[in-house]
Amino acid sequence: MTTTAPRRASLTLFAAFFHFDISFMIWVILGPLALFIAHDLDLSITQKALLVSVPPLGGAFFRIVLGYLADQYGAKRTGTVSMALTLLPLLIAWKFGTSFPIMIACGLLLGIAGASFAISLPIASRWYPPERQGLVMGIAGAGNSGTVISTLFAPIIANRIGWHAAMLVATLPVLFALLVWVVLAADSPDHPAPRKFEAYTAVLRQADTWWFCGFYSITFGGFLALVSYLAIYFNTAYDVDRVRAGGLVALASVAGSCLRPVGGWIADRVGGVALLRIVYVAFAVCALAIATKPPLGLCIVVVCMAVGLLGMGNGAVFQIVPQRFASEIGIVTGIVGAAGGLGGFYLPNVLGILRAASGTFASGFIAFGVLALVGAVSITLRGRTWSTTFLRAKPREIRQA
Repeated sequence: MTTTAPRRASLTLFAAFFHFDISFMIWVILGPLALFIAHDLDLSITQKALLVSVPPLGGAFFRIVLGYLADQYGAKRTGTVSMALTLLPLLIAWKFGTSFPIMIACGLLLGIAGASFAISLPIASRWYPPERQGLVMGIAGAGNSGTVISTLFAPIIANRIGWHAAMLVATLPVLFALLVWVVLAADSPDHPAPRKFEAYTAVLRQADTWWFCGFYSITFGGFLALVSYLAIYFNTAYDVDRVRAGGLVALASVAGSCLRPVGGWIADRVGGVALLRIVYVAFAVCALAIATKPPLGLCIVVVCMAVGLLGMGNGAVFQIVPQRFASEIGIVTGIVGAAGGLGGFYLPNVLGILRAASGTFASGFIAFGVLALVGAVSITLRGRTWSTTFLRAKPREIRQA
């Protein structure tokens, strides 16, 4: 390794974080703007849920595509193209967003921004050794703090100049992030040779891939679902106005984003399996508490705790993944990230459907809590198998090796 490698690694890590941060901001922008769009387009509660859940669905699809392209042509080049394409749905929504079908189409295209996960994490991961993966992946993955920017400022801008114009304003940080990426990011010299398509099918045939997909669909999918859906929840359940609802969601987003690298750091020391088990159980308790519809002040505290726990869970999952799939990290990141996007699609729709069917949000949050408990049992059982295979050494022993 040359003397410039540490500096290049640091610059690439920052570029990866910033690329993911702005991309994530754009990916979830329909969530904080949903109340404004729904008012103009006269949407029902289930249509609102579908609107905010479509970008994660698009992200699930495009993550597979961009993950493959990044493996074939390099994450730097692929990330440049994807960031440029992120401008497209914003411009369409600004100029032509006058109907529900058009906004659904824009939501699917916003998935290109969500697919940055399959670019930002691998390009950062390949610059660092195994014992630092939890922290590095946590820092790069903390780009989901883009939700804070979106949920805090998008409603304020929309309230002042309209949500169409807010979409146009959002193109400005995208252009700046594109410049930062082009100047600072670099593919690692240890980047593996492009893999044939058969390598992807080989990974999909391994049971551990699907286990990671399931675990991440709960943590990241849950984080994404809550960030997208909470504005609707606070507005409907507590009659919070649209701008203040965005502020409350931003507060929850801060907790989830800041605690993701903390989750990776803790997982490096106690093990991702142990941390993930605690996260699932604690989140289930929070979900059941939210289902009781506590006073607004207490609800805000519990919601922030719940989103923060999911952020830590995201860091825990990706502390384990590089240990299991070190040589296939690019492929697996795309696949597991896609599963997280699918979680962000089905969970808001489940919340919306159960709300429409039962007349209360309680049923949806109870179902979410039960799902987390299933995750806790599953990671406990699977962790016992992993402890005899690729998790043979304790994190501290790995770090000292």
